[in-house]
Amino acid sequence: MRSPIEMLGGSGDEELNRLLEQFRQEVTGLEELQEHISEVRGRGEAAQGRVTAEASLTGALISLTIDPRAMRLGSGELAEAILQAADEAARDAGERARELVNPFVADTLLETVLPPQGRR
Repeated sequence: MRSPIEMLGGSGDEELNRLLEQFRQEVTGLEELQEHISEVRGRGEAAQGRVTAEASLTGALISLTIDPRAMRLGSGELAEAILQAADEAARDAGERARELVNPFVADTLLETVLPPQGRR
């Protein structure tokens, strides 16, 4: 079964064919963007690099590495370092996603609803 776009193609209207091809390219680009965004990971660290975290775009913690030297911090400081690294990782993931999305929203109304780079 052919898609409506395919059925419109080859109509003999050069402008319509050009617009359909442009549309196809944009859809392909958006499909690739969706795939890349699903793979976005951010990285954060704290306690002089002794605590590192990796987070998904949603902020979910994917990995956490605690250097044995970080155990000397005490439970309160270690907990704070973990939270700091996780927050930094989530922010980094957001920045990476924004970099991927920017070419698609630049000079559109969508650009106005995204938070400025560096802030969430």
